[in-house]
Amino acid sequence: MKGKGNEKFAFIRRSFWIYLCAFILIVGVITGWLLSKDGIPEGVNYSQITDDNGVVLHMVQTNPSSISLNSINDNVVQSETNGINGGFFWENQLLSIAVMDGMPANGSPKEYGSGWYNVKYDRGTIVYDRITRMLDVQRAASVDDLHMTDATKFWAQGGVSMSIKDDSRWYNVAVQEERLPFPDDERLRSAMAYDNSGQIYLIVTSTKCTAEQFRNAIKRNVAVGNLNEAIFLDGDGSSQLLAGNVQLKGDSRKVLQMIVVNGQ
Repeated sequence: MKGKGNEKFAFIRRSFWIYLCAFILIVGVITGWLLSKDGIPEGVNYSQITDDNGVVLHMVQTNPSSISLNSINDNVVQSETNGINGGFFWENQLLSIAVMDGMPANGSPKEYGSGWYNVKYDRGTIVYDRITRMLDVQRAASVDDLHMTDATKFWAQGGVSMSIKDDSRWYNVAVQEERLPFPDDERLRSAMAYDNSGQIYLIVTSTKCTAEQFRNAIKRNVAVGNLNEAIFLDGDGSSQLLAGNVQLKGDSRKVLQMIVVNGQ
């Protein structure tokens, strides 16, 4: 009887380690599935492209339903949240539209600096209508100027129009009308774009370039043959990206708002 008891105990002990190893393996598989591609959320794609003009583009591709517009007052990398920097700001005031479902990212509706306004100018703003699931760029000074199906079911990110389909007038629109800062300086750049299929592209450079060089690199490399429209976002030291293990800190400054990629 004693021998049978020892055999039973040994069997249980062996089984325990087998089940423990299986459990650890399953947990590892699930964790790898949830945080695939070295920490990049499921349904999100990251790529790096170097254009012929030397501009290095870091690009995150996702669905518009996976986008959130958040106020962070932190460096994007330090926030530990996948995404890129958002629109223009000054100290604790947002100078670009950043609204989710009727609520600005940095305060209350119609409050200055909250993300309700593109301050001073009608500027290019990407709007995603959650009802129609359509994207477009609207030039607006305020959320009140935007068009959507339901004022509680949309997001809108402001910047400066890139006018992808208008090579003859884009510079005049971006610089003379919408006042893109430092267009001819070589600086880090950021952008938000979308294609004809409704995919969003968040783009940040790790090389300094002019606005024209940046725009040309995007036209030649992003959703080639299918790119619909884009806007310039804040740039220079504010150009920041976190995509899993890929970290672009800009000049390490804090930004007020970022475009978060949540995944599926």
